[in-house]
Amino acid sequence: MPGVAIVKTVEMIAEIPLFAGLPDKQVNELLGIAEERRLDRGQMIFAEGELANGFYVLRSGRVKIFKLSSEGKEQILHIFGPGEPFGEVPVFAGERFPAYAEILETSEAVFFPKQSFVKLVKSDPSLALNLLAILSKRLKYFTQLVESLSLKEVPQRLATYLLFFRGSEEENSVDLAIAKGQLASLLGTIPETLSRILNKMTAQGLIEVQGRQIKLIDRKALERLAMGEKLLV
Repeated sequence: MPGVAIVKTVEMIAEIPLFAGLPDKQVNELLGIAEERRLDRGQMIFAEGELANGFYVLRSGRVKIFKLSSEGKEQILHIFGPGEPFGEVPVFAGERFPAYAEILETSEAVFFPKQSFVKLVKSDPSLALNLLAILSKRLKYFTQLVESLSLKEVPQRLATYLLFFRGSEEENSVDLAIAKGQLASLLGTIPETLSRILNKMTAQGLIEVQGRQIKLIDRKALERLAMGEKLLV
């Protein structure tokens, strides 16, 4: 869905993690096929089943990727922020989009048409390696999400989420880029249940909630909880 054009720069392309380390020649080639778009809150970027004609990278804002059950219940799969690509997997698999994408706040994104981008990937192995690294991390996340939703209780799902998104081994906090209601949907529960679990984790000294930042006070206990040990009473 096209929006108002934004002035394109080489720096805009180079700052996207997917294209980190590419030589100037490839960056300029990417600039030549990039289509910048402004996206409004609530705008549906693509729907499940639509042909994948390209993919997006957010420059600012956030997008929600979700599926709908036959009863219309929404299950959030992921929420992406600045610098992150979305809609790229079916582009390379030659398939249709497997989920819905909806803009959560006014955003700026760069759209890369399928045919033009695939042509560049074939000519530049370094671009393919960058993409492989991102897709590998995403596969790890979705593997954990499927396991959590199917096998784990909500406290275990939350502990797994916090540990996965804390950033690195050294970091012990998570900055929530989404509202707690959206986090509840992502974890396959309801806001009231999530609030109760957050309160229990806080009372038992596992975490500390400060607005949208959650500090991991007892990471070892969270790891045991994520593995299935029942710590909350």
